[in-house]
Amino acid sequence: MQKFNPEQALCEIRREFGEHGGVTPSVSRSATFTVMEPHTMPEIFEGTRSPDRGGCYLYSRHFNPTRIVLSRYLAAMEGTEFALCTASGMAAISCTLLQLCKAGDHIVSSNIVYGGTHALLRDLLPEMGVTTTFVDPADTEAFEAAIRPETRVIYTESVGNPTLRAADIPALSALARDRGIRLVVDNTFAPMILSPARLGADVVVYSMTKFISGGSDMIAGAICASKEFLNRLMDLHTGRLMLLGPTMDPRIAFDLIQRLPHLGIRMREHSRRALAVATRLKALGVKVNYPGLPDHPQHDLFSAMLNEGYGYGGILTIDCGTRERAEKLMAILQNEERFGLMAVSLGYFDTLMSCSGSSTSSEISSEEQAEMGLSPGLIRLSIGYTGGLDDRLAQIERAVKALGTTAGE
Repeated sequence: MQKFNPEQALCEIRREFGEHGGVTPSVSRSATFTVMEPHTMPEIFEGTRSPDRGGCYLYSRHFNPTRIVLSRYLAAMEGTEFALCTASGMAAISCTLLQLCKAGDHIVSSNIVYGGTHALLRDLLPEMGVTTTFVDPADTEAFEAAIRPETRVIYTESVGNPTLRAADIPALSALARDRGIRLVVDNTFAPMILSPARLGADVVVYSMTKFISGGSDMIAGAICASKEFLNRLMDLHTGRLMLLGPTMDPRIAFDLIQRLPHLGIRMREHSRRALAVATRLKALGVKVNYPGLPDHPQHDLFSAMLNEGYGYGGILTIDCGTRERAEKLMAILQNEERFGLMAVSLGYFDTLMSCSGSSTSSEISSEEQAEMGLSPGLIRLSIGYTGGLDDRLAQIERAVKALGTTAGE
């Protein structure tokens, strides 16, 4: 497959100017839109007129001019036909799966997923008659063995949250195509770095709250896919996104439009610093996990899938063994060294850290956490790019030494 450059794709798309010639698109905050002729409104409701067929807007829950601009940019970045924006990452995931599945259907999912996604699959969807089998994301044969006649979706994160196991997206794509089912990939951890649609995914979902935003100041999601599937999501009668209504505010869309041009620059620096921190920790004997380290179990696979020039991502983990030791290390890092902040989420310009088992993965039972390799002492660090790198390396080294000989004891 020809190498894909998401930044170049963004540069090549037609830029949208403001209505008065501004270099940025206008923010259209109108909830509803005027039609000039009476017959136009029925045509919109019938689906014969739309923003891409006659330039007609109806109501901002349906389509909004500012969101359409962001959608076009996201589709260019991902290499998909189009994209739709949602109010959150969970809205993107939920609406996608509800559109693809009905009562009696089945999903095969990675067992290493965000806690909210795990709760959706394990607890909520069964109430609607949709069941899920969880498997190791690195084991393509396990996905195949779990497929049933009623399976409609293979679901995985490109880089599993929080243990950073990578899925073989091309292999899963081939499996899905062979069985006539859809492959859905959450690429929240690796925008620009990986392009799942180019690797064979049918649908790519994001929490844009994270790296794409980069400021930890908004909640947003996206669904990138074919026009056929996205039109189904927006169908007036059965479209899950249309009828459930998790609408992105146009002001959020505008802010994200302004941040996409420097996403590649940010991802490179997140990756550069994460690799430097992981390498230093490895040299200190710390039990560190990062896809860019040669000893990561899927390092070669990750290297084969990634887009060149963006590194291996901004997330690494440290396994302190116990929750108590993890909390002690985080306290030193935040309160004594000022290395980062104890907070959930990721992709911020400052480093964020949390003990995953007792926070963002707490919806997952302790037994399931053990099965997926999630230690109670695992710290997930989203490495930021503030401060001098040499100073940051010195801070984390002092913190590890203050905790003990190694953070993995």
